[in-house]
Amino acid sequence: MNKILSIGRYLFPLSFLMYVGLHLGKPEVGAAFVPDYIPFPLFWNYFTMVCILLFIISAVIGKYDKLAYSLMASYVVLMALLVHLPRAMGHELGTETMTPDLAREMELEMVNFFRNLMVTGALLGFAKFVARDKRIIG
Repeated sequence: MNKILSIGRYLFPLSFLMYVGLHLGKPEVGAAFVPDYIPFPLFWNYFTMVCILLFIISAVIGKYDKLAYSLMASYVVLMALLVHLPRAMGHELGTETMTPDLAREMELEMVNFFRNLMVTGALLGFAKFVARDKRIIG
């Protein structure tokens, strides 16, 4: 049973490969999530992709993994607070006229907000209980 449970150490960080694929395959979608007040949205899309890829590598090989989990948790909670929560409240979605499509989009953003909080909790748990390399942040 322990061998099956130990798969989670690899399965969780490898699941972030989906985001690498999304950032690489549809950069305009990733760039659309960058708030209007931040310049160069395509740069931030690709920069984020590289950071996620570095997180995955660090977590899988176990080098600087506590730092990687902690930084990824910081990124995910910032995405929740700076991107998904404002969009869930209608900012940057054009809420001049409420339509069923806009209501659905706002609802999906609220789901994204809570999903990010859940993932942040998992990342912090992995940083505390799974990470092996504690050189940088103890």
